[in-house]
Amino acid sequence: MTDENGGNYKWGALALLCAACFLQQGMRQIFPPLASSIGDGFGASAAFRGSVMGVFTLVYALAVPFSGMAGDFLSRKKIVIFALAVFSLGVLGAGWATGILGIMLMYGAVNGFGQSFFYPAATSLVQQLHSERKATALSILQIALYSGIVLFSFASGKMLDVCGNWRVPFRVFGIAGVVWALVLVFLLRDTKPVRGPVAEKPRFADALRAVFSKPSAILLALGLGMQIFVDVGFKMWMPTYLKETFPGMGAASYGLHAVLWHYLGAFAGVVVGSRIADRLVRVRHGIRMEMNIAGLVLGAPFILWMSEAGTFRAVCAAMGLFGFFRGVYDSNQFASIFDVIAPRYRASAMGVVLAFAFAFGAVAPVVLGMVKDSFSMSAGLSSLCVFFLLGAALIAVARYRFLERDYEG
Repeated sequence: MTDENGGNYKWGALALLCAACFLQQGMRQIFPPLASSIGDGFGASAAFRGSVMGVFTLVYALAVPFSGMAGDFLSRKKIVIFALAVFSLGVLGAGWATGILGIMLMYGAVNGFGQSFFYPAATSLVQQLHSERKATALSILQIALYSGIVLFSFASGKMLDVCGNWRVPFRVFGIAGVVWALVLVFLLRDTKPVRGPVAEKPRFADALRAVFSKPSAILLALGLGMQIFVDVGFKMWMPTYLKETFPGMGAASYGLHAVLWHYLGAFAGVVVGSRIADRLVRVRHGIRMEMNIAGLVLGAPFILWMSEAGTFRAVCAAMGLFGFFRGVYDSNQFASIFDVIAPRYRASAMGVVLAFAFAFGAVAPVVLGMVKDSFSMSAGLSSLCVFFLLGAALIAVARYRFLERDYEG
């Protein structure tokens, strides 16, 4: 598509959407650094605190198949602004919650619903405006995503250290999101949805059939579910683990370190994994699944080391290496699924796969919270390595038993 909006608008629009993505991803990470203080204030168990992120992930899973379809038929500008306003109001409302159930409703359900509609519409809008340089544009958006997770985790902890009030980050960031939604109303231009002939639009039933008729697609979805389980559990409980293991740290410090080293490693892993797979895929079409398997198998020992290391430096090193091999997996996670799904069904089928994977991942914060209540946080985090290995085993079956039959190229 040519730049129908003229001049440098498409780069200005990318900047606007990067700021929105920064807010969106950052607001996902406000709760974990504050969870201990919130739980202490309301007398909530670890399992109950974990339920907040569990509700968020479950609502996200239920809504995401419909959010992708909405982006194909409705104004993407309106969906982006609607989503940003909804999840910002959810975060803002959590700052006035009078109990853990109120936080579960506002931060979990309302925030999760709004977030599910943001990313599909935002990325589609970026691709529509930057059709000739979409890889560059999407990589810039990805940097905003990683930056939001790391910086909001640090900032929410810092506000807690300075103000001594866990409500402040919810209110500050919630208001910032509402203000930015209003900015987008005036500065982001509308674009027409890309519509093809009705016959080319697969039905939801077609997407289900495209996934469940392929054993390899089912196994890859299960493997993705294992990875999402680890990711959600890790991001929820790692700040608490650092707080309890190294009690001299402030909230800003453990909020930052809980995600910084992991995502630095993940960024490097994505670069390495994608380059290896792209170079070899022409001569070895199973390389993408093999990179998935390698990432999960090689990452599992570092999860165990991370949860058992005796020094802060060792924990950070383990998180970085765990992140690197997670990045190797991430670099090919969607490409592997596309290898076994016919092109005309890929967008809709991905909604089905993501819904399943996030629904499975929704139980991780609760399960780890229950393990913490009964045993220790270290035991809960250690158990995550089992899910990496299970995911690798499922993908190995897909690669070596069904890929030749299901491969779509």
